[in-house]
Amino acid sequence: MNDWHRVFAQSTLVPPHPQRARQLLKESTAFQCVLKWLDGPPVKQGVLEVLSEAECHLRVSLFDVTYRHFFGRTWKTSARPTQQLSRQPARIVFNEPFYLHTSLNHPDIVAVVEVVTEGRTQDGTLQSLSCGFGILRIFSSKPESPTSASQDKRLRLYHGTPRALLHPLLQDPMEQNKHMTLIESCSLLYTLRPHPPLEPAFHLVPPNLLVSGLQRIPGLLPAHSETGDTLRKPRLQKPITWHLDDLFFTLYPSLEKFEEGLVELLTCDHLQEGGGLLDGGTLEVLERRLHVGVHNGLGFVRRPQVVVLVPEVDVAMTRSASFSRRVGSSSRTRSGNQALVLRSRLRLPEMVQHPAFAVVFQLEYVFSSLVAADGSAAAVSSSSSLACMRMVRWAVWSPVPDAHTGRVTLPLQGGTLHNPLHCLVYRVPSASMSSEEVKKVESGTVQFQFSLNWEEPLDAPTEHASSPKAARRSCRRPLSSPSGPPVPVPQGLAATQDSPVGPGLSLSQLVTSPQSPAPCRSARATPRSPEDSQPQAQEFPLEGRISHLEADLSQTPLVLERPVAEHLQELPFTPLHAPIVVGAQPRSLGSQLSRATMVLLQSSGFPEILDASKRPAEAVSPADPVHFSPQKEDADCLQSNEIVLQFLAFSRVAQNHRGTPWPKAVYFTFQFYRFPPATTPRLQLVELAGPGKTGPDALSHVLVPISEGGSFDTGSPGFQLRYMVDPGFLKPGEQRWFLHYLAVQTLQIDVWDGDSLLLVGSAAVQMKHLLRQGRPAVQVSHELEVVVTEYEQDMSVVSGDVTRFGSIKPIGVHTVVKGRLHLTLANVGHTCERTVRGSSLLPPSRSRVISNDGASCFFGGSLLPGGGPRRKNVVQAQKLADVDSELAAMLLTHMRGSQGLQGAGCEADAVRRRKLERMRSVRLQESRGEPGGRRTRVPAQQSVRTQHSRDLQVIDAYRERTKAESIASVLSLAITTQHTLYATLGTAEFFEFALKNPHNTQHTVTIEIDNPELSVILDSQEWRYFKDAAGLHTPLEEDMFHLRSGLAPQLYLRPRETTHVPFKYQSFSAGPPAPAQASAERSSERGTSAGLPWKSTATSTKHAKVLFRASSGKLIAVLRLTVEPQPHVVDQIFRFYHPELTFLKKAIRLPPWHTLPGAPVGMPGEDLPIHVRCSDPNVLCEAQSVGPGEPRDVFLKVASGPSPEIKDFFVVIYADRWLAAPVQTWQVFLHSLQRVDVSCVAGQLSRLSLVLRGTQTVRKVRAFASHPQELQTDPTGTFVLPPHGVQDLHVAVRPRRAGSRFIHLNLVDVDYHQLVASWLLCLSCRQPLISKAFEITMAVGDGKGTNKRITYTNPYPSRRTYRLYSDHPDLLQFKEDTFQVGGGETYTIGLWFAPGTRAGQEEILIYINDHEDKNEETFCVKVIYQ
Repeated sequence: MNDWHRVFAQSTLVPPHPQRARQLLKESTAFQCVLKWLDGPPVKQGVLEVLSEAECHLRVSLFDVTYRHFFGRTWKTSARPTQQLSRQPARIVFNEPFYLHTSLNHPDIVAVVEVVTEGRTQDGTLQSLSCGFGILRIFSSKPESPTSASQDKRLRLYHGTPRALLHPLLQDPMEQNKHMTLIESCSLLYTLRPHPPLEPAFHLVPPNLLVSGLQRIPGLLPAHSETGDTLRKPRLQKPITWHLDDLFFTLYPSLEKFEEGLVELLTCDHLQEGGGLLDGGTLEVLERRLHVGVHNGLGFVRRPQVVVLVPEVDVAMTRSASFSRRVGSSSRTRSGNQALVLRSRLRLPEMVQHPAFAVVFQLEYVFSSLVAADGSAAAVSSSSSLACMRMVRWAVWSPVPDAHTGRVTLPLQGGTLHNPLHCLVYRVPSASMSSEEVKKVESGTVQFQFSLNWEEPLDAPTEHASSPKAARRSCRRPLSSPSGPPVPVPQGLAATQDSPVGPGLSLSQLVTSPQSPAPCRSARATPRSPEDSQPQAQEFPLEGRISHLEADLSQTPLVLERPVAEHLQELPFTPLHAPIVVGAQPRSLGSQLSRATMVLLQSSGFPEILDASKRPAEAVSPADPVHFSPQKEDADCLQSNEIVLQFLAFSRVAQNHRGTPWPKAVYFTFQFYRFPPATTPRLQLVELAGPGKTGPDALSHVLVPISEGGSFDTGSPGFQLRYMVDPGFLKPGEQRWFLHYLAVQTLQIDVWDGDSLLLVGSAAVQMKHLLRQGRPAVQVSHELEVVVTEYEQDMSVVSGDVTRFGSIKPIGVHTVVKGRLHLTLANVGHTCERTVRGSSLLPPSRSRVISNDGASCFFGGSLLPGGGPRRKNVVQAQKLADVDSELAAMLLTHMRGSQGLQGAGCEADAVRRRKLERMRSVRLQESRGEPGGRRTRVPAQQSVRTQHSRDLQVIDAYRERTKAESIASVLSLAITTQHTLYATLGTAEFFEFALKNPHNTQHTVTIEIDNPELSVILDSQEWRYFKDAAGLHTPLEEDMFHLRSGLAPQLYLRPRETTHVPFKYQSFSAGPPAPAQASAERSSERGTSAGLPWKSTATSTKHAKVLFRASSGKLIAVLRLTVEPQPHVVDQIFRFYHPELTFLKKAIRLPPWHTLPGAPVGMPGEDLPIHVRCSDPNVLCEAQSVGPGEPRDVFLKVASGPSPEIKDFFVVIYADRWLAAPVQTWQVFLHSLQRVDVSCVAGQLSRLSLVLRGTQTVRKVRAFASHPQELQTDPTGTFVLPPHGVQDLHVAVRPRRAGSRFIHLNLVDVDYHQLVASWLLCLSCRQPLISKAFEITMAVGDGKGTNKRITYTNPYPSRRTYRLYSDHPDLLQFKEDTFQVGGGETYTIGLWFAPGTRAGQEEILIYINDHEDKNEETFCVKVIYQ
């Protein structure tokens, strides 16, 4: 095995996650990280006693937090003896740097550092133990200055192994996860900084590879420094140029038979995979490509060159006589076998005289299946084909040292061997019965003539040709001047070539299917159309280009002199976004039902809501005022609340004309309190009988559940949900917060189409009427408006004056009432079935002042943790191995006993243990009866005694070592104070801690906090603001804390002094996002109880600890905070649909809270500070102040994810300086959809096709559009989507009005009602030329329409067929939608105008289209309603 194979075998890298690899790659950045020393004892003393010759080292691996994926290769430091831990301070010094460069510039790309201890056990085997790990953040979401980035930092270590990061419970940020436990007083000191000197060596070191400076990198010279760090200032070796000529590939038994067998096997594979070939198509070889590149064992030094090989018989047709003579002379040496030849010279200028540098040859075949020339392929051009690429052979050539010229014959390799391209290769013939000589040629050979070009300079250039900077500069340097003659190529760089330079693209590259993975590597930078290939060929003469038969591969880009670029001068400019006015979105609150509607609801047979005594619940009106009295709620004997939601009916509003689509089934999504997000089953809309309707807005459709078979029962309409909120569900003291939630919160309900899964609209209902105020049960019926808000695209119109930077067209925000939802809410009181101690009492934490005087958390008992504090000083004896996992790991008896008892505590395991004990007793009795039984029993007993004796020694040593620590931890409970906070999103919870100095000496106390959401209020003005808001009259001090840069604040305490320390807890984390849209699933239940405690999805309880440490290092007080997050109020919901993988930029205008009506613009007045915070740190939001009296806008910038991802976050707005309480809280949903841009003409049909890809199984699907009047699909109804198949969905768009807007298109599985695919059609529609205009006047309220006639003359000499359309089909109807008229004749078109309901005017367009649905003429009719 030569050096290249050795380096290649040792440099296997795990690639990044495929989803991460698909993202847009950024410029690679180099880093240097120095791991200095490890402070603290991460290695337990018990481990050191078990292992001998123990050594410690660090392991570093790259990890993708988003996809939970380790990638790259693990790097290890050198081992250090653990005897250094016995010194004071306990420290292990490493001082080892490692380097990497990566283009994955994302905060979720981290480095995981693991501390590993290695040693030998008693039997001499080598054992490795993980002693903890840390998460090193490489990229930060906040930009840091270069000085701060190079400072020493401490990495906190956690218990466990890095494999724990793969668990789904560890969500980002992982450092704040409750399952992560810090190792006390243990950290790793490190330095991380960018390392630009590594950039010239990027081509020698693969990305995402952690490498040490002491490692020998092929292509780099040894370091001059004493440290031997070659990557600190890399020095490149001198490159040399190799030339390869007369290259021949021989395949056995012959080229023809080899290709026939290959085509036959590929055809069989296509048939077995179910893909098949097109009708009438034949699989044939389109091209034979050769990838040639220089590889240093770690990776390709430069992107491989791609050339095209041709068979020998085709060379006879060449115009070059000299090349034909070379082919003829070489082919005589090959026993008549036909070969593949290369008609050009290969030039490799990046070679280096190093044993690990080699030339890699990769033979690739391109296959095509020509499309049948029948009617079905009429839309496909004659040159189109389905192409696929397969790698069939590869070879590696390592030049012999001191060899300058010669001929080489190499055997080709294939099969499953590891190859530089990391892909599967065509199999090689079975060589089980062949000799060694035959094995070398059975898979084929490659022959070529090599020569070293000594005429070219061997000095290494200042910047390597294959480095990233050189590649980027060569991309910007044209080969010729745009206005002058081409720059001549130096003769020294020209190679002998018989043919002129051909096109830069081959035919197969233009027709390659994007599904095959191979062309993604070879044709990454290649254009997709012949028109685009010319500028691409000039910019990249060699990089990534596929050279055709006559391509000149010896041509190199020229280095042209460029002037020094100057910085552009920035002009004052304010980016503008068309704002969305918050007031433009109605809250859709409920209104009182009419008497006619109540009669219909009562006669429809909806279930009646009864109280605990089986009497009807008291009905209240939504118009009645609510007087909330907490005292009445506390005095109520019915402490359990059963919340009932009844969905009764969904009516259509009168504004929707008959052409508007109306769903046949709907379902609802919402979230009540901290219960899981609810999605109701699909409910059928059943129309009521005609005589029951009393008006246009009366009740029209009732909701009926759909059974499993798809039918519905009209006998029991409506759908009911129940939530049981009792003291068993609520946490101690939470009853008060739940009542506050009902008093102020608004329940947001989204209505979805049950068939198309499109959003119908949203409704909101206040829940203050659910407060019973001592009554047994209450119910309230609402009629809610279901409103949908449509946002048009932002359109910028540039004015004539360029210096004004154009003007912005206002955004179109259209609010449409889709229907009316009839909903009944009820609250039924119940008595508590079981008494929960302390559930109805408020905890003592309501006070804003917390005192540690006399507050102790020590209840006595065991020193070992027993599951929490006890009320009584009663301790039950337990095995030490059962209460301490660290001790259990060191006990051999417990380990051996637990190997077969993994699931202790389960009933099945207990039965199994009893059976094993019985079997052991039986065997023991049998052994006593045998003659040799006693002799075999004595050694066994001695072995058991030895193990027990050893375990007792380990337990004794462990107790002695941990006794001081355990006693100290238990005694610390005496100075620990516990407090519970109920926090909501964005609201600052203020409290003061009365800190007392228990000693007779003064102390400088350092305040240490382990939670970033908890902070000390350092500003006296902020402290005064919170004290005034809370009504506290405790003393306030100026300059109370001593602040140091980057360190914890300090406080001076006199002997026996008590002072108040102000704290503020504020969280912007909204917890796990709730799904905004769920598929409508079938359910057979008429009512669902959601009141079980384990179904709650409240944000998990958070904890924070505050340590008050004296200057001597001793603790004088500890404050433990338990934070119970509570639901927050949502004032507004925004839902945006945006193209995937783009940025959404929106401006939302705040309502004029402090502006008097009629005040002139620019009038000075009260200008409150506006601050904005977001729950998602990846969302940019800000509020800019433009001047007094001007409107305030909140700007959002959100990156949309891949389709169909739904991103939701909260925007919190403050009107005070200290961000105490939000004045507005918005919830924003961002739906990422596949974007399809359509440019069309109003009234004219435009056609396009969308690609459908099948899933794992066969599905019956149907396409649904949000505007079916303007968009039709083919197939129109339900059709079958085969598995893994590709099918076209033909879309026809005929917009009625000009402008820009969105149309949603969903592909839905009709059986399971799941969303298969979704598109966002962005229409850019222009208005056609109006040829005639008319005007009529109509009376308002007469109830009769008007008949009119207009004439149209056929301008063509032949007979034509025309179609009529209108942009207002509800106002204008045609007598005939289609008519025929002879050449030059005139036809009279009959029109009927619908009666008007209100005064005004309307312009109606009449589109006259030909038989191909292209617009011939457009008439405009102006209708004046008087």
